[in-house]
Amino acid sequence: MIAIGMEGSANKLGVGIMLHPEDGSPPQVLANIRHTYVSPPGEGFLPKDTARHHRSWVVKLVKKALKEARLSVRDVDCICFTKGPGMGAPLQSVAIAARMLSLLWDKELVGVNHCVGHIEMGRLITGSTNPVVLYVSGGNTQVIAYSSQRYRIFGETLDIAVGNCLDRFARTLHISNDPAPGYNIEQLAKKGQQLVDLPYTVKGMDCSFSGILAAIDGLAATYGLGGEEKPGNLSAADADRPTREDLCFSLQETIFSMLVEITERAMAHVGSKEVLIVGGVGCNERLQEMMGIMARDRGGSVHATDERFCIDNGIMIAQAGMLAYKTGFTTPLKDSTCTQRFRTDDVFVKWRD
Repeated sequence: MIAIGMEGSANKLGVGIMLHPEDGSPPQVLANIRHTYVSPPGEGFLPKDTARHHRSWVVKLVKKALKEARLSVRDVDCICFTKGPGMGAPLQSVAIAARMLSLLWDKELVGVNHCVGHIEMGRLITGSTNPVVLYVSGGNTQVIAYSSQRYRIFGETLDIAVGNCLDRFARTLHISNDPAPGYNIEQLAKKGQQLVDLPYTVKGMDCSFSGILAAIDGLAATYGLGGEEKPGNLSAADADRPTREDLCFSLQETIFSMLVEITERAMAHVGSKEVLIVGGVGCNERLQEMMGIMARDRGGSVHATDERFCIDNGIMIAQAGMLAYKTGFTTPLKDSTCTQRFRTDDVFVKWRD
């Protein structure tokens, strides 16, 4: 059985093709194509511009994926698309493209929860069986564990997502969005040496990142470390003056410590020794390192994937969609809408015991 997956919840447009062999052997990735809308330094990506990018590229990516997989239209069993959560206009663009292909090719549609797509792809690639999942991206921050055919949310952000916090600080520093603002923050952080004191906000199992962002934006302005590099109130000769690298280092250390804390608390609660990190921020090597230290202290392990499967992609939508499709789930054309508010725990996970 073969599924095409189409992802476009943010600035990444992805098309993937997944093969589920009939003999029960592991699924195979036949194609995983992605194209990213990159905005200028110091700017975020607006929904209308991102949607325009997706509309311009979606047909090209579908053709390229079919060519790479060496398949024709008649080989495809279903078309899976991201139903939500995400940005409204980009989601709509991809949903319309999926509906068009469904009508043109006479194939079934499968609407997929973006978060569940990340989880299922992470489980497939790493082989982790029943981990506590830390889902960290530009739009979502959640600690999740599976129970009774639902992915239960144990903790989450109370305001902005951790990836959004990193991306917005990248705008403050006016650094490039290519290949990703969070990646460029990570590279600067590797050169940081001075740990600056920042707000640490954990409330039970939940986190808050907006206060940290406001505090570090204020420090960048005070020390003249913003985009224009103007000198601030303190002399550049001051020995204690932090650098841009120091601020990136401090931001990462603080917010990742918060994530490790709530993940460890969830592990203790459900009795798990496995952690699976998914989502775009899950590529961050420092986050993986900090989580690994905690997990090893508990006698456990950490699983993560690389940028092919961590960053938003079409193959994760194909994988989750095929799992649902094999249980008999399809999305009628009249229900093939998309929503910015699609909770992870709203999905009935029929394919797991």
